[in-house]
Amino acid sequence: MKVVEIVFDNSYLKNEKIYCPFNNDNITDLNSQVIVNVIDNYKIGRIHSIKEVNKEDLGDLSNKIIRKVTKKDLQKDHMQQKEAVSALEYAKSLSKKLKLNMNFLDSYYTFDKKQLFLSYVAENRIDFRELAKLLAQKYKTRIELRQIGVRDKAKKVGGIGPCGLSLCCTTFLNDFNSVSINMAKNQFLSLNPTKINGLCGRLLCCLNYENEVYTELKKDMPEVGQLVELPEGLGKIVSIDIFKRSYKAEIKDQGIVEVKVNHD
Repeated sequence: MKVVEIVFDNSYLKNEKIYCPFNNDNITDLNSQVIVNVIDNYKIGRIHSIKEVNKEDLGDLSNKIIRKVTKKDLQKDHMQQKEAVSALEYAKSLSKKLKLNMNFLDSYYTFDKKQLFLSYVAENRIDFRELAKLLAQKYKTRIELRQIGVRDKAKKVGGIGPCGLSLCCTTFLNDFNSVSINMAKNQFLSLNPTKINGLCGRLLCCLNYENEVYTELKKDMPEVGQLVELPEGLGKIVSIDIFKRSYKAEIKDQGIVEVKVNHD
């Protein structure tokens, strides 16, 4: 089925996306800002794309584009987000009084102001019921306190990666794929945490990018430590170079020899 992909550019919902069913009444100008109804809340989003997808992959399709955003809407939203920042500061001071170990990051009002979102990082689960109750009493709206992980924090805060560029998660990554230490080993990287961990303290997301290439290139290559029979004698592999398609083996009394690997 055909759908309209909506993304949110504000700090709280950054890079989150939803889908709305496509129909002839939809606003279809790419990058147009629109007001959308998402689970009975109105939010400002941006049309990112129109595409064909499998209905089974989408889940809830009750979201609906209401209309294009006006200048007055943007002014209203700007004022509400300033109020949300004030609410964030109040939540920080309140959590300290309640002795809750919460590191608040940002806040966001829905366009209809029916809901106030506040995100935070914490090492453990937090019983914030009293905090939510006091916030609801003060701001007269529904409060959602959302605990996020350190990778989500890096995505929101941003920064410069070891490559010298802005973090992938703040520029184009919408989802966090699983990254394992085996990927670093597969790519012959040093397992020094300062080399393979990102600003979030977790393994670099970019370990995913070339991992399949390394796996494919290593398929017909021997492993370091393996014994091989060579014309010069029995050798023990001490290193491999998957790009040169070669390996080096140590042969007793003869030293190191380099061997080219033929393609199948």
